Amino acid sequence: MIIETERTILRPIEANDNKQVFSYRSDFETNKYQGWIPSTLDDVDVFISKNPSKINIPDTWFQLVIINKITDEIIGDIGVHFIDNTECEIGCTLGIANHGSGFASEALGATIDFLFNTLNKNKITASIDPLNKGSISLVHRLGFVKKKYIKKSYLSRGTWVDDIIYSVEKTDYKGSTKQ
Repeated sequence: MIIETERTILRPIEANDNKQVFSYRSDFETNKYQGWIPSTLDDVDVFISKNPSKINIPDTWFQLVIINKITDEIIGDIGVHFIDNTECEIGCTLGIANHGSGFASEALGATIDFLFNTLNKNKITASIDPLNKGSISLVHRLGFVKKKYIKKSYLSRGTWVDDIIYSVEKTDYKGSTKQ
Protein backbone atom coordinates (compact mmCIF):
# COMPACT_ATOMS: atom_id res chain seq x y z
CA MET A 1 0.00 0.00 0.00
CA ILE A 2 1.42 3.35 -1.07
CA ILE A 3 -0.23 6.76 -0.93
CA GLU A 4 1.27 9.55 -3.04
CA THR A 5 0.76 13.28 -2.80
CA GLU A 6 2.36 16.07 -4.78
CA ARG A 7 5.43 16.16 -2.50
CA THR A 8 5.29 12.97 -0.44
CA ILE A 9 5.09 9.20 -0.54
CA LEU A 10 3.44 7.37 2.36
CA ARG A 11 4.22 3.71 2.86
CA PRO A 12 4.32 1.18 5.71
CA ILE A 13 7.31 1.53 8.01
CA GLU A 14 10.11 -1.01 7.37
CA ALA A 15 13.02 -2.34 9.43
CA ASN A 16 15.63 -0.43 7.43
CA ASP A 17 13.85 2.88 8.24
CA ASN A 18 15.10 2.67 11.82
CA LYS A 19 17.97 5.19 11.64
CA GLN A 20 15.93 7.85 9.86
CA VAL A 21 12.96 7.38 12.22
CA PHE A 22 15.29 7.58 15.24
CA SER A 23 16.80 10.83 13.94
CA TYR A 24 13.54 12.80 14.26
CA ARG A 25 11.65 10.72 16.85
CA SER A 26 14.41 10.92 19.50
CA ASP A 27 14.30 14.74 19.61
CA PHE A 28 12.61 15.25 22.98
CA GLU A 29 11.79 18.95 22.60
CA THR A 30 10.14 18.52 19.21
CA ASN A 31 8.20 15.43 20.35
CA LYS A 32 7.36 16.45 23.92
CA TYR A 33 3.64 15.88 23.26
CA GLN A 34 4.22 12.38 21.86
CA GLY A 35 3.56 9.30 23.93
CA TRP A 36 6.68 7.56 22.61
CA ILE A 37 10.18 8.99 22.31
CA PRO A 38 12.88 6.39 21.64
CA SER A 39 16.13 6.48 23.63
CA THR A 40 18.00 4.00 21.45
CA LEU A 41 17.96 2.53 17.98
CA ASP A 42 16.83 -0.74 19.58
CA ASP A 43 13.69 1.07 20.82
CA VAL A 44 12.89 1.95 17.20
CA ASP A 45 13.56 -1.63 16.07
CA VAL A 46 11.05 -2.92 18.63
CA PHE A 47 8.54 -0.23 17.57
CA ILE A 48 8.88 -1.21 13.89
CA SER A 49 8.64 -4.93 14.65
CA LYS A 50 5.22 -4.39 16.24
CA ASN A 51 3.74 -2.88 13.05
CA PRO A 52 1.11 -5.31 11.70
CA SER A 53 1.82 -6.93 8.34
CA LYS A 54 -1.65 -5.91 7.13
CA ILE A 55 -3.51 -2.63 7.37
CA ASN A 56 -7.05 -2.19 8.76
CA ILE A 57 -6.99 -4.79 11.54
CA PRO A 58 -9.23 -3.70 14.45
CA ASP A 59 -7.46 -2.79 17.69
CA THR A 60 -4.02 -2.29 16.05
CA TRP A 61 -1.83 0.71 15.29
CA PHE A 62 -0.43 0.80 11.75
CA GLN A 63 2.55 3.05 11.07
CA LEU A 64 3.28 4.82 7.78
CA VAL A 65 6.42 6.81 7.04
CA ILE A 66 6.28 10.16 5.23
CA ILE A 67 8.94 10.41 2.53
CA ASN A 68 9.91 13.70 0.90
CA LYS A 69 9.83 12.96 -2.86
CA ILE A 70 12.61 15.44 -3.66
CA THR A 71 15.15 14.30 -1.04
CA ASP A 72 13.92 10.69 -0.74
CA GLU A 73 14.29 11.07 3.05
CA ILE A 74 11.85 9.99 5.73
CA ILE A 75 10.66 13.22 7.34
CA GLY A 76 7.95 11.88 9.64
CA ASP A 77 5.33 9.25 10.24
CA ILE A 78 1.61 8.78 10.64
CA GLY A 79 0.08 6.27 13.01
CA VAL A 80 -3.41 4.94 12.40
CA HIS A 81 -5.20 3.17 15.25
CA PHE A 82 -7.88 0.96 13.74
CA ILE A 83 -10.44 1.00 16.54
CA ASP A 84 -13.02 -1.12 14.73
CA ASN A 85 -14.43 -1.51 11.22
CA THR A 86 -15.85 2.02 11.08
CA GLU A 87 -13.62 4.23 13.24
CA CYS A 88 -9.93 4.99 13.56
CA GLU A 89 -7.62 7.45 15.29
CA ILE A 90 -4.68 9.20 13.64
CA GLY A 91 -1.51 10.81 14.89
CA CYS A 92 1.41 12.44 13.12
CA THR A 93 5.06 13.09 13.92
CA LEU A 94 7.15 15.35 11.72
CA GLY A 95 10.84 16.19 12.10
CA ILE A 96 11.45 19.79 13.18
CA ALA A 97 13.24 20.67 9.94
CA ASN A 98 9.90 20.27 8.13
CA HIS A 99 7.59 22.02 10.59
CA GLY A 100 5.55 24.76 8.93
CA SER A 101 6.18 23.38 5.43
CA GLY A 102 2.70 21.95 4.81
CA PHE A 103 4.01 18.37 4.67
CA ALA A 104 1.89 17.27 7.66
CA SER A 105 -1.31 18.75 6.15
CA GLU A 106 -0.58 17.18 2.79
CA ALA A 107 0.26 13.73 4.17
CA LEU A 108 -2.56 13.64 6.72
CA GLY A 109 -5.08 14.89 4.16
CA ALA A 110 -4.13 12.07 1.79
CA THR A 111 -4.28 9.54 4.64
CA ILE A 112 -7.72 10.76 5.67
CA ASP A 113 -8.92 10.53 2.03
CA PHE A 114 -7.59 6.95 1.92
CA LEU A 115 -9.26 6.00 5.22
CA PHE A 116 -12.65 7.40 4.17
CA ASN A 117 -12.68 6.54 0.48
CA THR A 118 -10.66 3.32 0.22
CA LEU A 119 -11.13 1.70 3.64
CA ASN A 120 -14.64 3.15 4.05
CA LYS A 121 -14.16 4.42 7.59
CA ASN A 122 -16.97 6.57 8.96
CA LYS A 123 -15.16 8.54 11.67
CA ILE A 124 -11.58 9.59 12.38
CA THR A 125 -10.44 10.95 15.73
CA ALA A 126 -7.28 12.64 17.00
CA SER A 127 -6.20 12.88 20.64
CA ILE A 128 -4.12 16.01 21.29
CA ASP A 129 -2.45 17.58 24.31
CA PRO A 130 -4.09 21.02 24.80
CA LEU A 131 -0.62 22.64 24.87
CA ASN A 132 0.17 21.31 21.37
CA LYS A 133 -1.08 24.36 19.47
CA GLY A 134 0.50 23.27 16.16
CA SER A 135 -1.39 19.98 16.07
CA ILE A 136 -4.63 21.67 17.11
CA SER A 137 -4.29 24.15 14.25
CA LEU A 138 -3.48 21.28 11.86
CA VAL A 139 -6.58 19.23 12.67
CA HIS A 140 -8.77 22.35 12.43
CA ARG A 141 -7.41 23.00 8.92
CA LEU A 142 -8.28 19.40 8.03
CA GLY A 143 -11.90 19.84 9.16
CA PHE A 144 -11.80 18.18 12.58
CA VAL A 145 -13.99 19.58 15.35
CA LYS A 146 -13.40 19.52 19.09
CA LYS A 147 -15.55 16.89 20.78
CA LYS A 148 -14.27 16.49 24.33
CA TYR A 149 -11.79 17.96 26.81
CA ILE A 150 -10.57 15.42 29.35
CA LYS A 151 -8.73 16.67 32.45
CA LYS A 152 -5.88 14.48 33.67
CA SER A 153 -6.57 11.94 30.94
CA TYR A 154 -3.34 9.95 31.08
CA LEU A 155 0.03 9.74 32.80
CA SER A 156 2.93 10.92 30.59
CA ARG A 157 6.47 10.77 31.94
CA GLY A 158 5.24 11.05 35.52
CA THR A 159 2.77 13.91 34.96
CA TRP A 160 -0.99 13.75 34.47
CA VAL A 161 -1.83 15.34 31.13
CA ASP A 162 -5.09 16.77 29.81
CA ASP A 163 -6.37 15.62 26.43
CA ILE A 164 -8.63 17.06 23.73
CA ILE A 165 -10.46 14.70 21.39
CA TYR A 166 -11.14 15.97 17.87
CA SER A 167 -13.02 14.12 15.16
CA VAL A 168 -14.30 14.32 11.63
CA GLU A 169 -16.98 12.16 10.05
CA LYS A 170 -16.97 11.03 6.46
CA THR A 171 -20.22 12.87 5.69
CA ASP A 172 -18.70 16.16 6.96
CA TYR A 173 -15.24 15.84 5.41
CA LYS A 174 -14.60 18.13 2.45
CA GLY A 175 -11.45 16.39 1.22
CA SER A 176 -7.79 17.21 1.51
CA THR A 177 -8.10 19.99 -1.06
CA LYS A 178 -9.76 22.06 1.69
CA GLN A 179 -6.32 22.85 3.14
